[in-house]
Amino acid sequence: MSEHHHDHDHDHDHDHHPEAPSDVEARTLALESLLREKGLLTADEVDKIISAYEHDIGPMLGARVVARAWVDPDFRARLLADGPAAVAELGIQYPAATQLVVLENRPDVHNMVVCTLCSCYPWALLGLPPTWYKSAPYRSRAVSEPRAVLEEFGLRLPDGMAVNVWDSSSDIRYLVLPERPEGTDGWSEEQLAAIVSRDCMIGVARPQVPAGAAR
Repeated sequence: MSEHHHDHDHDHDHDHHPEAPSDVEARTLALESLLREKGLLTADEVDKIISAYEHDIGPMLGARVVARAWVDPDFRARLLADGPAAVAELGIQYPAATQLVVLENRPDVHNMVVCTLCSCYPWALLGLPPTWYKSAPYRSRAVSEPRAVLEEFGLRLPDGMAVNVWDSSSDIRYLVLPERPEGTDGWSEEQLAAIVSRDCMIGVARPQVPAGAAR
């Protein structure tokens, strides 16, 4: 069972070759080149920005949000009702230009996220999107055959479980709240956050408890 939630309002050229840069990527590269030529931006400054996304603005922030939701039912309710307001409670500022919708996985429902027209993504919580998320095959197949795509990521779901596919847009970004794994009772938020990967929050993986770590 699969449900595709489409909520796009993009204005992109969709005819470019899948391996060519997207319109946004091409404009970004051109702007970076121009700024560097004019001496307004250096390679070191670009590296610092990239480093910030890799180490300070990245999936570790989303993982903190998930861990808090696992240990605090009231926070989870607020997160599902108003994502930006809830993450702000943890000192994480979400851009006002886009809405953040948090999707809760349940025993009978699994959610996964795609952006069929480009690569819209909750970067403030997950950092830079992975290459596969921006690829044409993922963008098309996540909608048409989500179970097959999930199996290629190593995630096989029970036949009776519904799979909901949510299509990100320029206005709405989605974050998956995965189910808390068994064997993590008594874990601290830091321990819980450590098992929440970026892929879990896109919905193509589930948190895994390392062998010997459960108590």
